[in-house]
Amino acid sequence: MKNKIVHLTSAHPRYDTRIFVKMCSSLTTLGGQVSLVVADGKGNENITGIDIFDVGARSGHRLRRMTNTVKRVLDKAKLLDADIYHLHDPELMLIASALKKMGKKVVFDAHEDLPLQVLSKPYLNPFVAKIVSKLVARYENYVCSRIDAVVTATPFIRDKFLKVNVNTVDINNFPILSELTTVDTSNFHKRKNCCYIGGITKVRGIEEIVQSLDLLDDSIKLNLAGKFSEKSLEKSVKQYTGWNKVLEHGWLDRKGVHSILQDSFTGLVTLHPIINYQDALPVKMFEYMAAGLPVIYSDISLWKDIIEKEQCGISVDPYSAKDISNAINFLASNLDKAKGMGINGRQAVINKYNWGVEEKKLFKLYQGLLS
Repeated sequence: MKNKIVHLTSAHPRYDTRIFVKMCSSLTTLGGQVSLVVADGKGNENITGIDIFDVGARSGHRLRRMTNTVKRVLDKAKLLDADIYHLHDPELMLIASALKKMGKKVVFDAHEDLPLQVLSKPYLNPFVAKIVSKLVARYENYVCSRIDAVVTATPFIRDKFLKVNVNTVDINNFPILSELTTVDTSNFHKRKNCCYIGGITKVRGIEEIVQSLDLLDDSIKLNLAGKFSEKSLEKSVKQYTGWNKVLEHGWLDRKGVHSILQDSFTGLVTLHPIINYQDALPVKMFEYMAAGLPVIYSDISLWKDIIEKEQCGISVDPYSAKDISNAINFLASNLDKAKGMGINGRQAVINKYNWGVEEKKLFKLYQGLLS
């Protein structure tokens, strides 16, 4: 295949895992020319055969950032004259019709359920949010019914778009098998710590997690890797008595994350069941599984269907510090069972919840568009 493929983002970082590390990198193996247009002000470069073109950093107020940046992205897209344009941000739906008029194939990638996400915006009045959400859904359906394909990050979002575009496929953000490091479980029965790795926010359950530490055996600590989203939240959480049991690591690279995973007997993904998490598939959950750790997770039905089927974790009420501590204590007191759950989870990732499976769906979609 000697075709030109261009992925466009006006908001994501250039090395975004879904866009660059997974999709763009995979598509280079089909033999075509793959490019990525970004808006970060860091300049152009070529990485692993992928040309990255920078249209300049977003600046000004929100509306200006959107309109000006989107125009620059469109101008660059036209110059590249590709066969397929893959759009990764909702604001880029504004340029879909312009690209279609050029006779190009256009794909929209719905990373999240945008209408549901609008409903959870804290700065919108609930009544206004409902109106905006409906308008967004209507516009999204209008655009996506007129383009060549829709890609979604979860099966739930896929099912919504199938109603307006039959060429819709879910490409899930599962781990890359080649990146799965060898898991050494020889020290599993000596591990004393649980872990949370990722962005640290209120709705991701940090308050309840730290509060739960008060109810644990003194020997159990929390490996915490990531950055707080707000200084006020950080200050508040660090005043909890449970903070004495936190081993704070800050942001870590992949090597550091691996070290934390090898030092822990379970991983926590106790996000609050807000609207936009109800149908999401947290990447971190599958990364814990890939590392051979049992998962302590929020009792969200979609997650429960996966974890219970694979027998690799324990569901909890994410608002209950007591529920979380009970799960941690159980696994700490039953390390043989915890290790078995971890083995089940890793095997599930190797068999089905991995990028290799999703990559095949991506290839099939592109080959269909280019045939």
